[in-house]
Amino acid sequence: MKNDSVNNKRKSSSIKRIFKMLIEFYPVLVPVTAVCIVFSAIVSVLPAIFTQKIYAILDNKNNFGKWDYVFDKIFPLIITLIVVYVISLLSVAVFNQLGAYITQGFLYKARGKMFNGMQNLPIKYFDTHKHGDIMSHYTNDIDTLRELVSRAIPALLQSAVIVIGVLAVMLYYSIWMTLIVLAGVFVMMLVSKKVGGGSAKYFIRQQKSIGKAEGFVQEMMNGQKVIKVFNHEQQCEEDFDKINEELFEDSSKAHAYANVLGPIIMNIGNILYVIIAVCGGLFILSGADNLSLSGMAFSISIVVPFMNMTKQFTGNVNQVSQQINVIVMGLAGAQRIFDLMDQEPEVDDGYVTLVNAEIDKEGNISESETRTGKWAWKHPHHDGTLTYTQLKGDVRLVNVDFSYTEGKQVLHDVSVYAEPGQKVAFVGATGAGKTTITNLINCFYNIEDGKIRYDGININKIKKSDLRRSLGIVLQETNLFTGTVMDNIRYGRLDATDEECIEAAKLSGADDFITRLPAGYETELTNNGANLSQGQRQLIAIARAAVADPPVMILDEATSSIDTRTEAIVQKGMDRLMEGRTVFVIAHRLSTVKNSDVIMVLENGRIIERGDHNKLISEKGTYYRLYTGAFELE
Repeated sequence: MKNDSVNNKRKSSSIKRIFKMLIEFYPVLVPVTAVCIVFSAIVSVLPAIFTQKIYAILDNKNNFGKWDYVFDKIFPLIITLIVVYVISLLSVAVFNQLGAYITQGFLYKARGKMFNGMQNLPIKYFDTHKHGDIMSHYTNDIDTLRELVSRAIPALLQSAVIVIGVLAVMLYYSIWMTLIVLAGVFVMMLVSKKVGGGSAKYFIRQQKSIGKAEGFVQEMMNGQKVIKVFNHEQQCEEDFDKINEELFEDSSKAHAYANVLGPIIMNIGNILYVIIAVCGGLFILSGADNLSLSGMAFSISIVVPFMNMTKQFTGNVNQVSQQINVIVMGLAGAQRIFDLMDQEPEVDDGYVTLVNAEIDKEGNISESETRTGKWAWKHPHHDGTLTYTQLKGDVRLVNVDFSYTEGKQVLHDVSVYAEPGQKVAFVGATGAGKTTITNLINCFYNIEDGKIRYDGININKIKKSDLRRSLGIVLQETNLFTGTVMDNIRYGRLDATDEECIEAAKLSGADDFITRLPAGYETELTNNGANLSQGQRQLIAIARAAVADPPVMILDEATSSIDTRTEAIVQKGMDRLMEGRTVFVIAHRLSTVKNSDVIMVLENGRIIERGDHNKLISEKGTYYRLYTGAFELE
């Protein structure tokens, strides 16, 4: 019961939020569309009134044989009804066109809002959610929201107006017969609640199952090579069958409930139609008194229009019931979309920014509007003054503790001192905490205890975008985007010229293979650069970092995917790239860290040894055994 209450509150909140967004996006068009829907609905009630008047004229014994008189009475009614229908037709055309425009515009803005919000989420969110499930928000969930906004909401508004209008006319003509109709509608509502409730439960499950299935498929697509290498196809098929079976069960039950509801409601309406006809005939034959707001007695002129109104009344109740599955799916999709929108964005309380700097002979720093190749930290103070600190690349971690999840500490009292221009290497087994340290320097996660200072400034005081702009990073897993090779290199700095991108490629050693591609730097890359080798992709990633020209570089297994011959070529470029910069290197190949100023050996989140290569070799500790092959790094 508690879960039902929570779900109902979430549904109500989602509905309010959808309407709030619609009004916010289209403050004029939405009310205009609503007026057109209401007008067309009111017009659909009028035929019952006109029918009653025409039957009353024809049923009047005094009018028998007076065809001219009858025609003069009926003709204006028919002309009026035709005019009203023409106006209604125009209003329907208007709200259909406006509805299509508003729906697509609403989805366009909702997708933009969702994507823009996603860009501000912390890395932790993407580490803890399947990417396929996140993609499902932009495809399946958005599609269900489209159905809700374009179809269900207008249909509900139209049906509500018609039901209210028809009920008012019914009460005007006969309260007794209206009560019979309401009794039948009450039965319809009980059935709708019972059957529709089951439908709603399984439609919500269906949305979650779809996200789960898409997440699994996306994961399998990314791992196809691994699956085939280990002959894991059969197991993957079995795992997918389980997820697919779950989706099948939820979808089947959801649609079974939804599909049976319409026929049940329709047949209850047909039975009610017959009951009204029989009761109306009995009332006329028995001469029963009619209780009504109009004061009219029971007659054919009341019973026949009443039968049509009953059909119209129950038809619109049926129309509402038919929208239940669309509403439930739409609200389920909306809840998932709003859940993504409502994720807490990455907290950024920084106020120190990175600026281009000009430094005179006396060492005075001033801000430059053009790129100078020198950087400074712009530090505003409470008294309104500004101070500038030259970016030198002095990075220090002091007694840092960190946990990804509470209670499972990853780093224990880690201290790292990287002076400007130093090359600091981290070595150790997988899971020792090497990459975690670089994640903390990038401020992807917040530390539990200790301090991280950058040029003497606590990194929490530096705006994260500026902090990351000062850090170049080359990851073990390379991501290339759809576009040309030149576009992918320029991704490191969007205002870089073609000449600067080519120079960066030469620096990294990528220029040689790029110039041999079919279209050189204009070669189109798709599917994460699937038409390139892993080593070539990594070279482009290194060139991307080079064109950014950052003061601090982080190389996380940057050459792990490159063969020994290519590594020798890249290493020369890397050495040039690292000149004058503070560099953090993570590597399993100890030959790549041999010339580092400081080498730190990590084990279970602790630094157990530190020093240069010769010092650590002389100590004959863990590093010595790793380097000499006394035991494997892993």
